[in-house]
Amino acid sequence: MNTASEVLVIIVSSILAVFLIVLIVALVFVVKILKQLRRITERAEDVAGSVQAAANSFERAASPLAILKLLGSIVEQTNRIRKRKG
Repeated sequence: MNTASEVLVIIVSSILAVFLIVLIVALVFVVKILKQLRRITERAEDVAGSVQAAANSFERAASPLAILKLLGSIVEQTNRIRKRKG
């Protein structure tokens, strides 16, 4: 081989080596980001589960409270009517 082709081989191989190093570094960052996204997703699922549980408990508590409120308002109205008549 002549010197020109040797120089070109050295240049191409060094560029490929730099590209490979940059690619490895970028891949490491992508893996770190994916791990963080997985943790964020797990936390979001936990929060969603907690919100769902809270909503279910409010839903269960809301219907008896609504009935009690309705009964309370009926009792108040009957007491007002009795006071007016009596």
